[in-house]
Amino acid sequence: MSRPKIHFLPLPLLTMLLSSLLIGGGFQLNEHGARAMAQGGAFVARANDPSAIYFNPAGLAFIGGAHLYGGVTLIAPQVSFFGPSQLNVNTESKMISQTFTPINVYGTYQIVDGLTFGIGVNNPFGLGTEWNSDWIGKYITTKVDLSTFFVTPTVGYRISDNLSVGVGVNYVTGKVTLDRDVAIPFNSPPPVVSLSLKATSYGFNVGVLYKLSPVLSVGASYRSQVKLDATGTATFSPNYTQLSLPGGDITSSLTLPATGFVGVSYRAMDNLELEADYQYVGWSCFKELSVTFKADNSVSTDPENYQDTYIIRVGGQYTIGSIQLRAGYLYDHTPIQTAYLYPMLPDANRNGINLGVGYELTDNLSVDISYMFLKFDQRVASNTVDAFDGTYNASANLVGVDLGYSF
Repeated sequence: MSRPKIHFLPLPLLTMLLSSLLIGGGFQLNEHGARAMAQGGAFVARANDPSAIYFNPAGLAFIGGAHLYGGVTLIAPQVSFFGPSQLNVNTESKMISQTFTPINVYGTYQIVDGLTFGIGVNNPFGLGTEWNSDWIGKYITTKVDLSTFFVTPTVGYRISDNLSVGVGVNYVTGKVTLDRDVAIPFNSPPPVVSLSLKATSYGFNVGVLYKLSPVLSVGASYRSQVKLDATGTATFSPNYTQLSLPGGDITSSLTLPATGFVGVSYRAMDNLELEADYQYVGWSCFKELSVTFKADNSVSTDPENYQDTYIIRVGGQYTIGSIQLRAGYLYDHTPIQTAYLYPMLPDANRNGINLGVGYELTDNLSVDISYMFLKFDQRVASNTVDAFDGTYNASANLVGVDLGYSF
């Protein structure tokens, strides 16, 4: 009598792992310039440095000369889980401490008065999670790493003294790796499944900026969805041949969401700028995700049912000579419904407090430093689809540093 194949058991969990990685709010990064970050990310109605390539490409049209602007954000999240309640367990499990370093690099050049070209490289989606290899949720996840790079050639054009538009193309490359244990029906060390996927794709971004008066401006921008057709491999260690585990090639198709900004900026005094923005994130495009294992052409489809969401941002800058003092606040509403909350992405509504300073070192060289404390609301997961209920607490510290040089 032949042995039955049992790999259908882990497939839904593998699918959940992939979908949570790539579409959860916890892996969308909005810190793409220390100047904007220090003001809560409220920057779309000014966009007056090269990071306009991300926030609002129309802002490029008001930037003369040639400029370089770039840096890194250090992100240190902390997460704990109490549960799972299905096993009458209330033990605390802590995620292993990690530091992530997404980059942002921009260059702009004014071709003629009112027409500026720029190119940017940043990481709008990334981060990861890692739990101890023997933790109670090891059959759901132990380690996840995700990175994406967006390369964005962009043009800003000034239609009039007060009105400009911008457009750019996003070339996107991304990769993800993840590990977890696989439950097996006999007393042997469980195999660890490792999945690795890569993909490339394209998208676009557009923006408009209008200066209603010398002290009041409004702006809007839009970044398109990006569909990624990913290919990769699945490996099992040890690979028990009697289980017919589906190692080898895998494929998946998934979409990164569209985002849109609208904002208004007001110069309250000669040296004080204030701004408020609303950011829309179109997570509802993720109803489900399918993964195909080529070894036997098995397909696993998992429901996600993410919801469209938003971020509210307010911030400002106060200038004293060659020093700019900055502060801001943001509220980030999670797209994840409670039933789909997993330990590979323990997301929740978040409040971010931002502070920062800019300093002009010379006529050509400047430095911007920012800090954010991000506090997640406590989240109680109940009646979850993976039957892993419990309570999550999370926070993160972020430090951004950027240097700017003007030619």
